Amino acid sequence: MKDSDMPGRITLLSHAPTLAVRKAIFPLDEPIDARELEKLGSISWIRPRVHQVYAGPEQRVVQTAEALGFEPTHCEELKDLDCHAWRGKSLEKVQSADPEGVRRWLTDVDAAPHGGESIARLLERIEHWVAGQRSSGHTLAVTHPAVIRAAVVLALQAPAQSFWRIDVSPLSITDFRWNGRFWSLRNSSSPLFRHEN
Repeated sequence: MKDSDMPGRITLLSHAPTLAVRKAIFPLDEPIDARELEKLGSISWIRPRVHQVYAGPEQRVVQTAEALGFEPTHCEELKDLDCHAWRGKSLEKVQSADPEGVRRWLTDVDAAPHGGESIARLLERIEHWVAGQRSSGHTLAVTHPAVIRAAVVLALQAPAQSFWRIDVSPLSITDFRWNGRFWSLRNSSSPLFRHEN
């Protein structure tokens, strides 16, 4: 059976923690913490057998993939949610400066008060990417919590607003299977390995 004839399976791996994650800052293109890189390099885990490995373009996802022994293909569709004017700022600082903008962002999936990408637009982007994986065999993608949340919302056919009710931890795995009609969520946000925060 050719890879292109194999039922789709998607394993999404959330990137390792960064300083922005730890401090609740809207991310720039920052690297993962040096101590997290050391941990990744020292863990022993059995890499899944996959047909292709993708990573978003940011260095934090590429570093995570490479530290785990993968050589990912860069994929723009797997990039993080673009928060444009809020990048590099803490949620607390943005809330102080623009409380109405934050309120709209958290309650209206079409809103993009930061001038970047709305949640609705992110969902469209991920829906397009996921649709392309239906007969690609097992795909592993190292990406961002926002991308993984979007994929979960889509698989469950949940209301877009439920995006905010899904928690995705750093270095966690979420797995989907295509059954010929729809994607099923097989595993959500399971830790790759136990680590101390």
